[in-house]
Amino acid sequence: MNFQIRKQKILEKLEQDAILDVKELAILLETSEITVRRDLAILAEQGLLVRTHGGAMKVSLSQMPVSFAQKSAINAEQKDEICKIAVSQIQAGDVVFLDCGSTVFRMCPFIRNMKIKVVTNSLPIINELVGSEVSLNFAGGEIDFERQAAHGKIAIEHFQRYRADKAFVGIDGISLKNGLSASSEKEAEITMALAQNAREVFFLCDSGKLEKDRYLPFAPINFVQNLITDSSVSQELLAEYKKAGINALKS
Repeated sequence: MNFQIRKQKILEKLEQDAILDVKELAILLETSEITVRRDLAILAEQGLLVRTHGGAMKVSLSQMPVSFAQKSAINAEQKDEICKIAVSQIQAGDVVFLDCGSTVFRMCPFIRNMKIKVVTNSLPIINELVGSEVSLNFAGGEIDFERQAAHGKIAIEHFQRYRADKAFVGIDGISLKNGLSASSEKEAEITMALAQNAREVFFLCDSGKLEKDRYLPFAPINFVQNLITDSSVSQELLAEYKKAGINALKS
């Protein structure tokens, strides 16, 4: 069975079930789980589905634009590794800040059944968690359609009204020499607002962003309490971050 036929069957199954499991697809398609994962990664990059831990879920284009779905699908396995560690830090009853990053978004399947309160500026996170056990609080403001999130003064003031037990934020770049950096002022402002109003802050960063500097440096390395990354990071680099006083976690 070639890829185009597998693609058609996967999308038909997705339309029927909305959530797919790799093992079940392997049986349906009479192929290996490795092939299924590769197929799902390709379809996710095309914006036709969203990869989840162990499978995929349907994309509603009215809720999540193709561009965001594609960004979320990049390095899906690494992001899910990071998200599993992140969710293990959450306890029932916690108030949790979540930013609008594509890695943070992938925490949603893992927290749907948790009795927690989430405060976020992310439209995809709100849409994904509606109807779950999670209590939702949306930080409103001007909507950035590219990022599918609220930004600006109103959104920042909203976060400042609350105190969270934990904040989970993505980061565009981090280096021991230059600290945290972002691709835009909007992202930097939201990150600072979440970090300054949470008891404990976790930065989610895949290994490819470590020791990389982006357009806008906005905080020194000692601003970071906790860093969660994936298993691809070298032990030597991880040790350097720990030496800098950071609680660096990996799968």
